[in-house]
Amino acid sequence: MTVIESSAEINLPVEKVYSFLADLNNHQQLMPENIYNWSSTEDEASFTIQNMAKLAIKISSRIPNQELIAVPSEKAPFDVELKWTVADNGHGGTTATHIISADLNMMMKMLASGPLKKLADHQTEKLAEILG
Repeated sequence: MTVIESSAEINLPVEKVYSFLADLNNHQQLMPENIYNWSSTEDEASFTIQNMAKLAIKISSRIPNQELIAVPSEKAPFDVELKWTVADNGHGGTTATHIISADLNMMMKMLASGPLKKLADHQTEKLAEILG
């Protein structure tokens, strides 16, 4: 399992950050430019990654003000789990961590781990920018 992690500090309480992340409609704002054909509801989203694949995800578990997990709702090129965790940073703000776990064979790992790391970093940076 390949695990890619990225974190951001956000100057808002955990509840506010969690409530933004808990609605997949908000995630379009976190996506890089190579994502298109976005469509979403609060619990599901589908989109196309340019030159890669079409992906459909759904929320599989929510722990209010702690964790949110999304998994593919249709067949994906590989098994993947998208997890967001939020925690109080001790200064009235929030540490938001995006963890992408993907089951990649060696070939897919070489091809996909760079773009997945860029995606995780981009999403946490955008989250900090939007909510910061």
